[in-house]
Amino acid sequence: MGTYHAGSRAVQDLVGVRERADHVGRSLGQDIKPVAAAFLELQPLLVIGAADPGTGRVWASAVTGTPGFVRATGPRQMSVNTAHLTGRRRPDRPEEPRGGARRAATAAGARPAASDAQPDGGPDPLGRALSTPGTPVGTLALDPRTRRRMRLNGHLRPTATGFAVTADQVFSNCPKHIQRRNAYETVPDRTPGTPRRLTGLDGAARESIRSADTFFLATVHPGGADVSHRGGNPGFVRVTSPCELAWPDYSGNAMFLSLGNLRADRRAGLLFLDWDTGTTLQLTGEARTEFAPDGTRTVRFTLTEARWTPAALPLRWSPPEYSPANPPANVGECDVS
Repeated sequence: MGTYHAGSRAVQDLVGVRERADHVGRSLGQDIKPVAAAFLELQPLLVIGAADPGTGRVWASAVTGTPGFVRATGPRQMSVNTAHLTGRRRPDRPEEPRGGARRAATAAGARPAASDAQPDGGPDPLGRALSTPGTPVGTLALDPRTRRRMRLNGHLRPTATGFAVTADQVFSNCPKHIQRRNAYETVPDRTPGTPRRLTGLDGAARESIRSADTFFLATVHPGGADVSHRGGNPGFVRVTSPCELAWPDYSGNAMFLSLGNLRADRRAGLLFLDWDTGTTLQLTGEARTEFAPDGTRTVRFTLTEARWTPAALPLRWSPPEYSPANPPANVGECDVS
């Protein structure tokens, strides 16, 4: 596939950064360089984005493991070993990839009233995607300790021990807006709670979003999928109604891969995670970008469905050191109470 599709080109032209985007785009390749392979093998966390082949809804999830569970197994192939992961699986879903879907970051605290929250013992929403050969996926390895990140987008095939991704795009991003977390530990006795399917944002979900300094955004386009990082000071994501969120799109690398995808296809998935408790909040819906005359951009997300999973991930990270690039968050404006 080419470096940019029509959606990204349209946003680049609207903002006036096509020349810069062409320059930055030279960093995108298909090969996993030795430095990238070494980086992957140090990571305990991988974020994944894709569209569910059955429903078409886009979700972002995460898998965790002992460093080395993600590694390059060829010049253009990344393999993810999920066979070692623990967690409950439903016996009536034998097609679920072993452990991978369970550890996938579930979650979304969305509900207008407690009675709308229903127990959901099913697999992670990306379970079907992770077991379907040829699924376009976006992946992101982010290391808060070094504020480095690497994205690998391609097509998936299930394997005996998890799944592998053949790369279409491999690239790194700058550390801008990544919060530093100096250390992590694995909590061996942490047991994932039962996922709940939700339909609107209750108080707990709203507080989780308002206190977040990081979330992950999954998007798709006709040629593939992508996962990107979004960071800022707590409050940079606003809850504007029980089913709507908004956040500022800070200036970045000028490629506009995510906003370009949303220009072509509004489907999106969001993943919020609690870096201390491992609780995850996972949302799927549609997003659009508003461009203001002063050059600022705001992304507005409308919720379709969400999942909330207590203690979904076994990692506990140290408190953050906020990025010096973060603008002050406009906390409270337009938030619902």
